[in-house]
Amino acid sequence: MTETITEYGYGNAVECADGEFTGWHHWNYDPFETRSGPFFMRREDDGSYLSAFRAEQRHMNGAGSMHGGCLMTFADFALFAIATDELGGANAVTMNLSSDFLGAVPVGALVEARGEVTRGGGKTIFVRGLITADGNPALSFTGIIRKFSKR
Repeated sequence: MTETITEYGYGNAVECADGEFTGWHHWNYDPFETRSGPFFMRREDDGSYLSAFRAEQRHMNGAGSMHGGCLMTFADFALFAIATDELGGANAVTMNLSSDFLGAVPVGALVEARGEVTRGGGKTIFVRGLITADGNPALSFTGIIRKFSKR
């Protein structure tokens, strides 16, 4: 996968230059997310952010469906993608992430997350979203992000 670093709308993100997610962005400074994904994001025409990745065998559990931990890791990624504008490049951490599993995700599915900031404007940002697999609901989530200053 060819990549270039860009600061266009995503802070310090990497733009994918080839493959299925050409033109999409991802963060490459989180070792766990990088090993789990990579997960990709892009700004939609309406200004919202869409996150996505392709389900692979390595994402599956023993029963052959996507591991719940993988879905929640993706939800955490999507939380920050959805809140990109509200974050304004600030460092932040997840204070809370709650989810409800709605359906199985098979190998090969296009996994997407969409959502909205329900409250922002300060150091605490509230987000809700929905993850789908090939358009079918897989996980709903809500989260709270807390901005912080570098020490």
